[in-house]
Amino acid sequence: MLESQRERVPLNDGGEMDTAVAFLSFARSCVLKKVAGLDDEQLRRRLVVSDTTLLGLVQHLTDAERYWFGYTLAGDRRHADVDFDMVVAPDRSADQVIAGYRTAIAESDAHIRAAGGLDARTAQPVNDAPVTLRWVLAHMTSETVRHAGHADILRELVDGATGR
Repeated sequence: MLESQRERVPLNDGGEMDTAVAFLSFARSCVLKKVAGLDDEQLRRRLVVSDTTLLGLVQHLTDAERYWFGYTLAGDRRHADVDFDMVVAPDRSADQVIAGYRTAIAESDAHIRAAGGLDARTAQPVNDAPVTLRWVLAHMTSETVRHAGHADILRELVDGATGR
């Protein structure tokens, strides 16, 4: 099948921060592309045994952005207790969930810029010790890429669209 959503990987190679942020941004873009153009029913459609849906993945990644960049990196206590749930409440519209992800991404990017470099330490410990922004970026990129892969499969099952 011809890939209908193909996008080139970033070629940013201007330094460690530039490359790291480019690949995280690419992964986020891939997730958003997977939910674009679908209606509420398609985004909530459960196609696997687990509660994973396209909209649930976006909600989960929103919580991850807020927890890792907002709480862990920047120390914003409002995001200390996110639940990472993939079940979207029926009273939350798809537009609200997707807009929340976009907002969380913008907030995360602001925290990344404010951190002052990849060696900046997190405000909150990870396993009893602060880690670097470098680690948080690597962790969030791997988390986002993993779920973008899930979204690839779900989107193909919904309407046949494929590609990264």
